[in-house]
Amino acid sequence: MSFLSAETARALAELVALDALDGAAGPDGEDASPLERLGGIRSLVAALEADPAVLAAVREAVAAGIGWDEIAEAAGLSASAAKYRWAGDDETISARQEASRKRKRERPSSVPTELPGLSVAEAAARYGVTAQAIYQRVTRGILRAETVELPDGRKYKRVFPDEPDAG
Repeated sequence: MSFLSAETARALAELVALDALDGAAGPDGEDASPLERLGGIRSLVAALEADPAVLAAVREAVAAGIGWDEIAEAAGLSASAAKYRWAGDDETISARQEASRKRKRERPSSVPTELPGLSVAEAAARYGVTAQAIYQRVTRGILRAETVELPDGRKYKRVFPDEPDAG
């Protein structure tokens, strides 16, 4: 009996079947396409990540007295990442994952484009200098800059060149 879930075993079998086609003509006379191979690999990775066998193996290792450093090394993670994923009971892990998903949902994914003025990087590119040089010009009063705070609390330093070729 396999320790993998039925879904993971199916994804593995499908990938093995695609691998067997590599170099040998398939039923339609062609090899598996690169996209089919990519899809098969990603399906297996997703199934393995969600497979209860992973958590069961971690819990067995912890019960056997194996430390988080060794568990993390076997999983290809840092010890803190391994603990974050697998430490605690099901309820604790679920709550931690939900809190992470909530933070990701509430966090904007990009810098807004409708901000006034220029970013420090944009100003540096415009004047052909480094960002540090822009900050120095602001400190010296050559350029005007303000910190713009958005309603969600994010803050951005914006530069307002008074003259088109200040520099």
